[in-house]
Amino acid sequence: MVTVARSWAGQTVVCLGSGPSLTADDAAYCRGRAKVIAVKDAVRLAPFADALYACGADYSEWWTRVGPTLADFAGLRYTLDPLASAWGATVLEATGVEGLELQPSGLRTGRNSGYQAINLAVHLGASRIVLLGYDLQRASDGTDHYFGDHPHGRKPPFEEFRPWYATLVAPLAALGIPIVNASRRTALDCFPCQPLGEALA
Repeated sequence: MVTVARSWAGQTVVCLGSGPSLTADDAAYCRGRAKVIAVKDAVRLAPFADALYACGADYSEWWTRVGPTLADFAGLRYTLDPLASAWGATVLEATGVEGLELQPSGLRTGRNSGYQAINLAVHLGASRIVLLGYDLQRASDGTDHYFGDHPHGRKPPFEEFRPWYATLVAPLAALGIPIVNASRRTALDCFPCQPLGEALA
């Protein structure tokens, strides 16, 4: 059975989403200040990330499209998608939707990759988690991500994603792992917000 090693024990981990408020400067600021998990296309702004996580509703479409471009990415790679092993990703097991999976062989899904990355950060040993680019809402100009829209054109159902995050609050607290949301703009209100500079001070 594949498991995630606690190789980042005791470290702050930034989960870097691809919300429309994310900037290249934000991503660069994290470098060297924390371990970074780039969620899907956030890796474009953070090719230095320590890990890449990608799954979500588009499943193999993302890996088929982006996997071949990752030859120079030196970080760890994780997913729930068995086909992604073709691009060097470690495949974990989906064990349910809500809450936090404690067995390091699986992840709860929350029905989106950003949620799954938080569970992965716990497995890797995070002592503290910072969210960045977790807007969970459409920007005023209609864009869903910092890069615009995905090629497949489907709109993420943010209103369906947001409630699942609240199911992480109690399990993280029970483990003594604080989590803050440092996103510039966010509709995710279940975690305390903090400016990035303070979060990584």
